[in-house]
Amino acid sequence: MIKYLVLFTSVLIFGCQENKNDVSTSSKSSQPIQIEIQSFPQPTYTLEEANKLIDLPLHCVGTQYPYKPQHTLESKMDLVEPIAVHPIFFGCFDWHSSVHGYWSMVTLLKQFPDMDRAEEVKSILKERITPENVATEVAFLEKPVNKSFERTYGWAWVLKLSETLYNWDDPMAKELYENIKPLADVMVDRYKEFLPKLNYPVRVGEHANTAFGLSLAYDYAESTGDLELQQLIAKRARDFYFEDKNCQISYEPSGYDFLSPCLEEVDIMRRTLTSEEFLEWMDAFMPELADKNYHLKVGEVSDRTDGKLVHLDGLNFSRAWVFYGLSKQFPKYKHLENLANEHFAYSFPNLVGDTYEGGHWLGSFAIYALNTK
Repeated sequence: MIKYLVLFTSVLIFGCQENKNDVSTSSKSSQPIQIEIQSFPQPTYTLEEANKLIDLPLHCVGTQYPYKPQHTLESKMDLVEPIAVHPIFFGCFDWHSSVHGYWSMVTLLKQFPDMDRAEEVKSILKERITPENVATEVAFLEKPVNKSFERTYGWAWVLKLSETLYNWDDPMAKELYENIKPLADVMVDRYKEFLPKLNYPVRVGEHANTAFGLSLAYDYAESTGDLELQQLIAKRARDFYFEDKNCQISYEPSGYDFLSPCLEEVDIMRRTLTSEEFLEWMDAFMPELADKNYHLKVGEVSDRTDGKLVHLDGLNFSRAWVFYGLSKQFPKYKHLENLANEHFAYSFPNLVGDTYEGGHWLGSFAIYALNTK
């Protein structure tokens, strides 16, 4: 009898413990808990910030080494310098970071044409995004051994870069869009081929996350009028995620996450469902987000010289852009704007002047978050 009593007591004790990341504010007592929430100001996004942020991609897009190849070697003939097969995206440590480094340059130049280094950016874009260089990048991708190269993270960033050029009413941007379009077309074709074969979504906090890639690709399809791709993504998002319920964000983050599996799912469903469907889906998927006292601890970085541990700064930016998107579209989630500000405020001061481990890519995440606020 004593043995069972001890077991029952243990269940009660451990069953009542809260996960350290749990953010529920409800109480089982009759008296509601009063929680004081710290207010965080909106981040500023002005010419001053642009002049600092542009230093990050400009520092890395021409830096050939260190570099991490992501492809499979078919033979010793593939043992060439990265710039030989990637005459555009040879910098920033790896191919995908170079792609979104270019997206950062294009975005900042588009929004802040009076930046101090604007002419330098224009020169790089015109010198490197040429039909000849794009053809070399395409030739690399069209080798059968590279069919899954950068699937789907790099694919998505190519489409985001292309979309930004497409939406920029500027003669140079129009020329660059036409130049890079063959590369974007490869990515579109790969999405259309791959998505029908993907039986299960990839639910990780790093590059392969399906929901993140779908979000960027959906934006491209919507902007450029590719109805086939848009409808395919909407269908697959529904197939993958529509029946999901009670996402356990309290289990996040993993040690190297720069994306939230729960929140990236929210981001793609916000795009692809009607407002009514989405709000109903959210009530089942993450009902706690509707609580005005909701809080989620920032991802804490212990060592910014470690290329994996610094991923958590990226997590803070990506959480922020999801919260900004929700708060801007739905009054029900307006309170999440402050939580986004908190996440942004933790990581942004460490961005400029950071080590190369974070500096070669984190600027893109910060800029993306700033553009969703």
